[in-house]
Amino acid sequence: MAPLIGTPSIWTLLIILAIALLLFGGSRLAGIGKSTGRAIKEFKEETQGVGSGSQTTTSAPQTPGETQRAADDVTEAEVVERPRSTDR
Repeated sequence: MAPLIGTPSIWTLLIILAIALLLFGGSRLAGIGKSTGRAIKEFKEETQGVGSGSQTTTSAPQTPGETQRAADDVTEAEVVERPRSTDR
């Protein structure tokens, strides 16, 4: 059976992989693969949450104590006025 037009053969994919390995290096390709896998996993988890009807947010504080702790993390700051330009 002849391959479909436009479908890359195994040799074409191996050549593309070898060129990508030469261009980017092994460590960068491993990082790209890891981040892609993580993104796919998060996408699946989010789509399962939407399908079940439960929309929970993990970034919002669950208890009032967490809100207070977040406010305590703010450090002191000083307001500095901008110098006025004399070009007017």
